Amino acid sequence: MVRELTLDNCRAQEIEGLTDEYENLEFLSLINVGLTCLKGLPKLESLKKLELSDNRISGGLEKLQDCKKLRHLNLSGNKIKDVDTLQPLANLKELWSLDLFNCEVTQLDNYRETLFKLIPHLQFLDGYDKNNREQEDEEEVEVDYDMDDEEDEEDDEEDEEEEDEEEDDEVDVEDEVYDEVPDGEEEENEEDVRLDYLERDDLDEDSDGADFKPADADEDDEEEEEEEESEGEEDPDACDQRGKKRKHEEEEEEDE
Repeated sequence: MVRELTLDNCRAQEIEGLTDEYENLEFLSLINVGLTCLKGLPKLESLKKLELSDNRISGGLEKLQDCKKLRHLNLSGNKIKDVDTLQPLANLKELWSLDLFNCEVTQLDNYRETLFKLIPHLQFLDGYDKNNREQEDEEEVEVDYDMDDEEDEEDDEEDEEEEDEEEDDEVDVEDEVYDEVPDGEEEENEEDVRLDYLERDDLDEDSDGADFKPADADEDDEEEEEEEESEGEEDPDACDQRGKKRKHEEEEEEDE
């Protein structure tokens, strides 16, 4: 689908090669082609901007009446001499800007006032409005031309956002699937860990490499030490009895 077509400097006295197949054309440029008329211009109902400067067109602007969406028309540097030649442009209800630089018609008295009356909906003539204020942005006449592109870009962005949201939803579902582990499997995993720990070879050694002693062994050692201490201590009464017995035996030996 062709929307822009530039044929500048292609020499021809009339338009050739354009057909109704270009119904979607929005921008057409035929600058310095040598045109003397608009014969051969097809019905371009979508056309919004037409560049025809530096040709030799002197009339036949009726062909433009089929370009109902035309907003910007540049006829500067052509052979247009009188206002009546421009009469067909009054039927272009969306015509916003018209350029007639270096055309003889611009030399007529009250040229600007006459043109603004002839085309009441015209906003800018030769780059100035009715109050001689300069047109600040010529691109303003192309706002509608670019609207379709902006809408297409917005649609593409919305589609991308929807795709991103769908991908995020898929990721969340996968996370939920991985997080949902049956209780039985968790218990089995815990039992495997405990069994693996009990079967380790280094349980008999502590972290410093010293021999490992169970708590029961420590208690047995304490009991043995207490028994040895008790055996080392003698009862005082038993000592006195042994002393008396030894003294009595010594006296008997003396009497004999």
